[in-house]
Amino acid sequence: MLSKKIKIVIIAGSLFFGITSCSKVGEFGNINQNPGNTTQPITSSLLTNTLAGIGGYTWDAGGVSTSEGLYAQYFAETQYTDISRYAKNSPDWTTHYAGALYDLQTIIDYNTNPQTAAIAAQNGSNKNQIAIARILKAYIFWFLTDAYGSIPYKGALKGDNGIVVYDSQQSIYADIFKELKEAVAQFENGVPVKGDILFSGNTTKWKKFANSIHAISALRLSKADPATGKTEFNAALSADGGVLGAGENYVIAYPGGTFLNPIYNFYYGASPRIDYAVSKTVTDLLSGNNDKRINAYASSTVGFPYGLTRNDAVSFANGNVNWAKILAPAYVTATASLNIITAAEVFLARAEAAQLGWTAEDVDANYQAGITESWKAWNVFNSADFATFIAQPSVSLTGQTGDEILKRINTQQWVAHYPNGNQGYADWRRTGYPALTPAPGQTAIPRRLSYSSTEYNLNGANTNAAAANYTSTDGKDSQFGKVWWDK
Repeated sequence: MLSKKIKIVIIAGSLFFGITSCSKVGEFGNINQNPGNTTQPITSSLLTNTLAGIGGYTWDAGGVSTSEGLYAQYFAETQYTDISRYAKNSPDWTTHYAGALYDLQTIIDYNTNPQTAAIAAQNGSNKNQIAIARILKAYIFWFLTDAYGSIPYKGALKGDNGIVVYDSQQSIYADIFKELKEAVAQFENGVPVKGDILFSGNTTKWKKFANSIHAISALRLSKADPATGKTEFNAALSADGGVLGAGENYVIAYPGGTFLNPIYNFYYGASPRIDYAVSKTVTDLLSGNNDKRINAYASSTVGFPYGLTRNDAVSFANGNVNWAKILAPAYVTATASLNIITAAEVFLARAEAAQLGWTAEDVDANYQAGITESWKAWNVFNSADFATFIAQPSVSLTGQTGDEILKRINTQQWVAHYPNGNQGYADWRRTGYPALTPAPGQTAIPRRLSYSSTEYNLNGANTNAAAANYTSTDGKDSQFGKVWWDK
């Protein structure tokens, strides 16, 4: 589906803690122990397990929550429409902390501790295992803080029974930048890391992944702290390994069987659902600009009206049986790949940074490169159609100035992020583009996710303290309160 695919090769028995066995009983240290278990984690398996789930962060229903792609109006609900009509949503983040984040911290701990580092080194260079785990931790925490704002961060993952102080988003961003920079600098030419089903231990690709995340996350500070944003953006561009360039799209593909493409699994898996459609917001924008990505982004051009009541949604679905499902059929197969991060997103970030005066790069060249790369990634590019598209008065930057240039860049960022609702929602909140209209009868679109009942029950004092920072007309912990960078 997409260029430069990085395919998963998954052996089911290697995914989970303690399933891999050793060739000698003595390797367990005690013959009276169950030889089917190990006395310490197998770091390669923990890494594989984390990477096997990374595609879940790249589309809405499997990421931080099921809300963000709806709030960004990538998708519309077809029957149960509460979330897109802004019923308060408080998803639990336990699976992220107790799952991938805990596994990644374990990789770091076992490769750092002198008592376990030698054993962990059997799965590759200690430094490189630590660097990869730090990058992935930063990646996941980035999504979490963008969704909620303040979250448990520095005090988390330390066996504290969940009683953890929440860190401010500003401090979390500062530490994410530090972690990404230090991780890139930490890589060495050591033994390749085992369990790396994404890049097979290729440190150059890990550096580009980290630097590209660094650049895009730095752009989040364009209004809250532009001076720091500029510094961090340029640090990412100049870092060892650089950022993604033309044709470099990091994607994850699924082998089928137990491991299915999550969008395919949503529509056609063991428990198929038809709850999500491509919203009319998307199809109208693409069709209105004769954007060929409509042929990849949706199964038809019949976009589903956003934010309908349940009765109206069911009525529309019954009257329009060809409503647009997420992605065209060719891109929704059991083994189809999903974007993790693409060259298009990086080029468009560079276009915006140049327009903001953060770099001396050419704004229009990066803008056109970003859209070109997006068309190519979705296999809809041909030079004649693209020349016609980019020359349109509604798309071209020629003759435009200031805010209008930013508006067009930001709109194309929103288009290029699709179907990653986490990214689309974050950039829409930061920029205001494209201009989205709230669901019928509603006055505003939510700006964040609220904390879960689990947090209030287990970490009440700290949760209440953080919730007080997000107060609106509906009280504290409001979904209409704004995260730090949302100005």
